[in-house]
Parts: sequence; structure tokens; C-alpha cells
Amino acid sequence: MFKFLNGSFFHEKHQLVFGPLNHHMAIDWIKSALTILGILVVGRIVVFFRHLRRVNHLPGPRPPFDPMGLPGALFPTSWWNAGADMHWVRREKLYKENETISVVPWFSGRPLIYASNLDVLRQVSSSQKSCFIKPETASRTLLLFGLNLAAADGDVWRRHRRIMGPAFNTKLYQLVWEETIKTYRDMVAAEGWAKRHTIEIPAIQALTFKLALLVLGTCGFGFDFNWSAPPETSEGEMTVQEAIRTVLDANMMLSFAPAWVKSLPFSNFKRPRDAYNQLTRFMQDQVHLRKAEVRGQTPEEYKRDAFSMLVQANEDAEGKYRLNDAELIGNVFVMLFAGHETSAHTLAATLGFLAVNDHAQDEVLQEIIDVVGYDRDPVFDDYNNLNKVLSAFYEALRSFPSGHVLIREPTEDTAIEIPNPRGQEGTQVFPVQKGSWLVLDMIGIQRNPRYFEDPMEYKPSRWHGIKNDSDQFSAFSLGPRGCIGRKFATTEAVCFLTMLLRDYKVGPLLQPGESREQWKKRILDGKIILTLGVLDVPVTFTKRTRK
Repeated sequence: MFKFLNGSFFHEKHQLVFGPLNHHMAIDWIKSALTILGILVVGRIVVFFRHLRRVNHLPGPRPPFDPMGLPGALFPTSWWNAGADMHWVRREKLYKENETISVVPWFSGRPLIYASNLDVLRQVSSSQKSCFIKPETASRTLLLFGLNLAAADGDVWRRHRRIMGPAFNTKLYQLVWEETIKTYRDMVAAEGWAKRHTIEIPAIQALTFKLALLVLGTCGFGFDFNWSAPPETSEGEMTVQEAIRTVLDANMMLSFAPAWVKSLPFSNFKRPRDAYNQLTRFMQDQVHLRKAEVRGQTPEEYKRDAFSMLVQANEDAEGKYRLNDAELIGNVFVMLFAGHETSAHTLAATLGFLAVNDHAQDEVLQEIIDVVGYDRDPVFDDYNNLNKVLSAFYEALRSFPSGHVLIREPTEDTAIEIPNPRGQEGTQVFPVQKGSWLVLDMIGIQRNPRYFEDPMEYKPSRWHGIKNDSDQFSAFSLGPRGCIGRKFATTEAVCFLTMLLRDYKVGPLLQPGESREQWKKRILDGKIILTLGVLDVPVTFTKRTRK
């Protein structure tokens, strides 16, 4: 009886699960799933070919995802994925056949046109009347604190430029020079270098980022801080440098993550959120303080720092040109972000390259001795005569351009001239549809053999004899939208390098058994977070014997 019932039970259960009705339902479900899958596949194929037509079948990578969007930007660049750092990782091969390529994802994302040609950069960026604008989504990381000069377009950009322009003048650059010397001396004293013959620095960025922030804090914002007492946020919980570093490192999360993600209690979310809030309150306090100061001063009493002059110009402007507090703070953030990052990263790269290029370092030192000598400090009037010092900085920035991409989008159907494939003379007219994204690859431009012989090599001599403000140097961009802080950055760099290299010889801090070439290969590589920077650079400074 038990065996019979037990067998009947399993027989009935088998009929229930695998009976004719359920069998047909399973087949129908599979057919439906395959039909839906087929529709999706056909749809993606149609979209893929539509995107190919949109870029006029320009050759280039065909990854699954758009490298400028999600999820492609979250994954590292590899054989199957084109990540956000694709143009750095593949810099030696990406433009081997063509200076202008397309990146068309086959699974998700928008098609992109990448250009590594200087003439394309000029066509897109140099004219104020160009129909190319910055896409709002591409500028979101610059809009954390408000609209600003770097993110604005058209008449709004001109309004911001009208207010920002007067803040960057000769008086400011004179102040930058003076404060850089003062900060250098503070650094030497505070770090205890005076009585040491050799100094080992595990990561030179620890010094260059602090230097850049303090010079920017004094000359950009009028703070009275020194090397031993860096500026703190209003709450005093972290230094401004820590807050800036935290916000910059978490910029993607702060810019794109939904509010509920940013409010999670985990430290990876809480610390960036706290840094952002403290930095916001700090900058709001500074805006209100400067407004009160400007309104209570005579023109003779106005401060020379860029922020005070920015607020002053804004207070003097007609109503239609005046910036609101959010826009003032947005421009303050861009000054912090761009000035801090570019100067710090490029000074680190410059010292890294000079550490393993004795000939270049000797040339720089000889110029410093010829122009300045040992018996006085350099003065701002020496700037134009220290061309080889600036050339060392320019060449490091060419090798690691901080602003590694410029993204533009036409507001109407248009066309640009692009060069024919390598080995073919001439150009061709290339149609660019309204809404297409054109990625101006500054890494590719700065390493294009059309413009630079041996582009992968560090050769400061390529800039010798070229005027310090020449447009031949394009890593700061070109035309009216070129970097407004260029002279600020180069003034600081030339002064600091002159002081440092006159006193110390820089060399590589080697690991046990490591050669200089191995150090160079290990260290002189880049990383992209928001800007492009060199990896941590370990160096030694050896005190020079003055002759």
C-alpha cells in the first residue's frame, strides 16, 4: 500500500510539473524570450549602424560601452572595454592610422569623434562665434558649486570672462612671484632641510600640492597662511587642502550619484559629503567677507589677490553683467580646482623628468646662474629671461596635459576639415551632425608626430627660444577660451623651480637594485581621475655646492 501510494504521489507530481499544458507553456515562454531578445539584438544592430552613419563610418574602436558614460567609464581600459582613460592607456596606438577617429559602442552609449589634430582644435575652440559648445553633462563635474567661466558658453561665458579677466593682471603675477619665494623659504625651514645634505621625498606631490594650495591661497584668495599653518575650513575639522583633495577625488560620485546614495552613512560617502559641505560654507564665508571689505575700502586699499579683484570687479559691474553669489563661488571652485591641480601635477612631473635627465637639468641650472646668479633672489623681471626653466615645465605639461580632453557639441549641423589618413596629403571635409560629441584629445594632440619630433620623449629644448606666451604651446588650450590662469601657473612654476634647482640637484629615489631606467618606466606614467597627473614621484634633493 505504502509503495503504491508513494509511487502514485510521484507519478501525479510528475504529471503536474511536466504535463502537456506546462510543457507548452515553457516552450511559449522560451519562444517569447527569444523573440524579445531577437528584437533587442536587431534594435541594437540598427542603432549601431545608425551611429556608424552619424560618424560617417570614420574608423576607430568599437567597444561595448561609451567611454565617457556609464558603465564604460567605471571599468578600466582593457582589451574589451574603452574606459575613461582609453586615450592615455592606448596613446601610442590609438591614432596610428588616423588623427581623427570614431568610438562607436555596440551595446550602449553615444558615438564619439576623437581628434588629435591641432587644426581641428583651432576650428572648434578658437572662435567665439563657433557653433560648438560644451555639453552640460560633460561640464557637470565643474558645476558642483555653481556656474563658472570654465563651464559657461556664449553670452554667459562672455559675462563671466568680463568679470574674471581684470583679476588676472601684472600686479597679481608680481604677487605670485613674491609669495612663491616666501613659501619656498617657509617649506625649507619647516621641513628641516637647511642642515641636511640629502633629502629623500617618497612622493614629491606631498610638497607640490601644498605649495600650489598655499600660493593660490595667498595670491588667489588673500589668506595669510604659511607652510606650518595651512588654511582650515570654517569648522576646523579638516584643512582646505584635505577638503579640496577629498572633493576632487570623489567628484564623480558627488556630481552624478543620486541624493540617497550620497546620504549613505558609510565613510566612503560621508567624508566626501562633509568635505563638500565644509568647503561650500568656507567659500560662502569668503564671498561675504570680501564683499564687505571691498565696500569699505578705497581703490588704494584694494588687495592684490585674484579673489578680491574678482569681487571688486563684480561690485563695480553693471547689474546685467554682475555675477550672483553662486556664480562667484563657482568661479572660486574652478580657480581652486584648475590652479591647484595643474600647478601641483605639472611641477611634480617636471621634477620627475629632470631627476632622470641630467643634461636638461644642467641646462636649466646654467640659465638660472646666468640670469640670477647666487647673490640675490630672482625677481619678477627675470621671468622672461628664464626661458629654459619654463621650457622644462612646458614639456612636462605637454607630456601630462592636466586638461586631457575638451568635449564640444555643435548646436547645428556643421562640418570641419580633418586630415586624411596618415601617409596621405591633404584634408577632407567631415560633416558633424547637431548634438554629436567631438572629443578633442589633448594627450593625442601633444603627442602627435606631425607637431613634435620624438613625441614620447621629454625634450625641453623644443621650447627654447619660443616666447613664454606663444600659442605654439597648446596644452593650455587656444584662443579666447584658453586657460585664464596660464600666466599665474607659469609664474609660480618658474619662480619655484628657479629657487629649488639653484639650491638642490634633483635625482630619482630608487628602490634597492633599481636602475634609473627602471625608475623612469615605473614612475613616469599617468593616472586620470578628473585631471591627468603623473604617478607619485619619489625623488632625492642633494644640496649643491655653490661655485
